[in-house]
Amino acid sequence: MDSLQEQVHRILTILLSPVLSIGKSSISFWSIVVIVVSVAIIVAGAKYLKRFVAGTLLVQTVQDEGTRVALGTILQYTVVFFGFLLVLQSAGIDLSALAVLSGTIGLGIGFGLQNISNNFFSGLIILFERPVKVGDRIQVGDISGDVIGIAIRSTTIRTNDNITIIIPNSEFVSSQVINWSHSDRNVRITVPVGVSYNSDPQHVRDILLSVADNHPAILTEPKPDVIFSEFGDSALNFELRVWTKTHIQIPRILRSEVNYRIFDAFKKNGIEIPYPQRDLHIRSGNVVSSKTEEQPLS
Repeated sequence: MDSLQEQVHRILTILLSPVLSIGKSSISFWSIVVIVVSVAIIVAGAKYLKRFVAGTLLVQTVQDEGTRVALGTILQYTVVFFGFLLVLQSAGIDLSALAVLSGTIGLGIGFGLQNISNNFFSGLIILFERPVKVGDRIQVGDISGDVIGIAIRSTTIRTNDNITIIIPNSEFVSSQVINWSHSDRNVRITVPVGVSYNSDPQHVRDILLSVADNHPAILTEPKPDVIFSEFGDSALNFELRVWTKTHIQIPRILRSEVNYRIFDAFKKNGIEIPYPQRDLHIRSGNVVSSKTEEQPLS
């Protein structure tokens, strides 16, 4: 049986033996292990550094949270990039030999990873300009929900059905985005109402305003108002416009609650909600029919 010293020597020989060459540099299995472990430590340290910078170091000097996160993210990727280069150089790899390889990889990124790079830079734009932020109520196309997370590649929103949807950041830069709470969370909701032509418009207005005043989710400032929109075919059409900041995610619920209250208030005050009416005029006339008798053949 080989001695322990010979076994250790054999293992060291295997670890230190070159397994591949890059230019004039030879890389052993041990070098690969060192590079992988070092890069993992750098990535973990960069994540911790990002949290420390965004959550502690810049809290007093930078009030905007989104700007702090953006600066921390850029610092994280910078540390990872230069740390990776430093690890390669410390491992004895000739970086000049990677110039051609880097150019090839860059060309491949330009063509094959165009969407990824587009989302990456779009994520930086979102973090700096902050067209959307965590907690906003947004609508992108047919998707509507609350922003629960913004990453460097994609943004995560949650719909009212508790469905999580991940949207590429490029959609927020190249497409139209509706942000219901960009500057504040006050949103105006319109409730259309039609009443009979026998109703007093001023009385209807007072009833609608009283309904709005008695609802806890409707703001008193800005004040609710009533618009006499038009003389419809069978009704006088009004619009009750109210403001809320608690039902921004569920405007249909607020509209439903207000409709219930309007119906009860109209019923108590004798205000009629008419059915659609159509006047049908029937004109009658004489219908002349003729019958041709067949003549027998002679």
